[in-house]
Amino acid sequence: MADKVSPTSDVILYFLAIFIPPLSVFFKRGLKADFWINILLWILGWIPGVLHAWYIISRSEGAM
Repeated sequence: MADKVSPTSDVILYFLAIFIPPLSVFFKRGLKADFWINILLWILGWIPGVLHAWYIISRSEGAM
């Protein structure tokens, strides 16, 4: 299985994830479990929220 590179439009989401991780996850996945998990991680700490958001953006085929 070959690794896919995220589309150029995801660069905006990576940048947004630095400041507001749940918003970037929302744009990528909607109001699914990943969004709520990211909110909890963001409340626990900024870095876990950012790392989770980057993971979701890099692994998801999403709306954006």
